[in-house]
Amino acid sequence: MTDVVVTGVGVVAPTGLDTETFWRSALAGESGVRRISRFDSRRYPVRYAGEVANFDPSAVLDPRIVVQTDLWTQFALDGTRQALESAALDPRALDSFDVGVTTSASSGGNAFGQREIEALWAHGPRHVGPYQSIAWFYAASTGQISIGNTMRGPCAVVSSESSGGLDALAHARRAVRQGCRVQICGGTEAPVSPYALTCQLRSGLLSERDSPTAYRPFAHDACGYVPGEGGAVLVLEDAAHAQARGVRPLAVVAGHAATFTGSQSTTDGEYWTRAAEALAVAIRLALTDAHVGAAEIDAVFADGMGVPSADRAEIRALRQVLGPSFDRVPVTAVSAGLGRAYSAAGTFASAAATLALRDGLVPPTPGLTGHDVAVDADVVTGAPRRGRLRNVLVLARGFGGFSSALVLGSIR
Repeated sequence: MTDVVVTGVGVVAPTGLDTETFWRSALAGESGVRRISRFDSRRYPVRYAGEVANFDPSAVLDPRIVVQTDLWTQFALDGTRQALESAALDPRALDSFDVGVTTSASSGGNAFGQREIEALWAHGPRHVGPYQSIAWFYAASTGQISIGNTMRGPCAVVSSESSGGLDALAHARRAVRQGCRVQICGGTEAPVSPYALTCQLRSGLLSERDSPTAYRPFAHDACGYVPGEGGAVLVLEDAAHAQARGVRPLAVVAGHAATFTGSQSTTDGEYWTRAAEALAVAIRLALTDAHVGAAEIDAVFADGMGVPSADRAEIRALRQVLGPSFDRVPVTAVSAGLGRAYSAAGTFASAAATLALRDGLVPPTPGLTGHDVAVDADVVTGAPRRGRLRNVLVLARGFGGFSSALVLGSIR
């Protein structure tokens, strides 16, 4: 079966506007969680988020595209530009039908949509712009990336909440295995707006702590998560195609699996028991897909929801599948420094895992010390952990019962 490899990574994050800045920040344990600045959040119970600061879309995108798109798509377009540069890939040099796009989507272009609805309410239908019909749409990013780069291969959108980033990578891998030479894939998010935040509050899982340390996965005082924005885009490529181009891959997309438990109340004591079982099945199936044994996993990039019952369920699932070998496996949750970025959460973690494989370093969980850890796991805190990484496991869970597991392997 065709090996599918990662040859490029592009990141726009609360901790940096490019991949290497994001990675240096991750290794330093830095956090981009800060008080919300996009609007007055004093009337909301959640006042902190992982905002992307100093991002100027007009500096990196065609002004004609800027007016047509919401911030989440602008993040995706800039991430694509970075990823293609990282992969030394000019899509115009390839048959356009050999390059496709797969992204994940969760809240879509919510801020753009809110602005246009406000115009409709205040001034009437003639004041609603023509791009309202496409900018909010969950397929907007895939469409804009495809059109802007003349990518006419298989294109798709995956919508499975916070699991979507990993599911998008798996969908892209499948497209490459079926004959598409290159897939641009990933996920971005921009859920820091009044309407978007109001929608998120329904879950009951967000942290209302009025502090930059509001999001502390695996900690004794964990009390939920905060929203995050930005995202990551990866270039997935047929291994033979990458070799023919003379490009050394960063990682192999070795295995994936996803499960679904259905939507139940997260306050139900049985919910997280079922969620742990579903996540364990996803992990087991991903290892099988990757032909990797439990003892061959060298690091875990965890979902890290920051909800105590959810964190315990995640560790329980890992211990159930990995067994005694889990005691020696470092676990990290990079989302603590980024906010929970929904459809981008898995791609942030996958980008970090890819760079970890490249450099042999597992970044710490931002904001945590060893004394803070409340779960039975070797959670990396303080400084990055150096070691030989053969395979890393990336996990993601979505509100509503989604679970996803991805195995990335080193280039041997």
